[in-house]
Amino acid sequence: MKADYDTNITKYAILDEILSARREAGLTQAQVAERMGTKASAVARLESALVSGKHSPSIDTLRKIRRCCG
Repeated sequence: MKADYDTNITKYAILDEILSARREAGLTQAQVAERMGTKASAVARLESALVSGKHSPSIDTLRKIRRCCG
């Protein structure tokens, strides 16, 4: 149970960093998608799902997005 809790806390902390970093960097979802090698709609869906709590991407995916945002 503690490991699950710690993982969820880590994911939400990274999500907050991702959204903040993208905005602070002045990047659009399309620009982040280009850097990741995916489509803007994929980034939009991911951010929307994360905010709503309907999707739980892997830590690796979250880290990849964060790296693309600088």
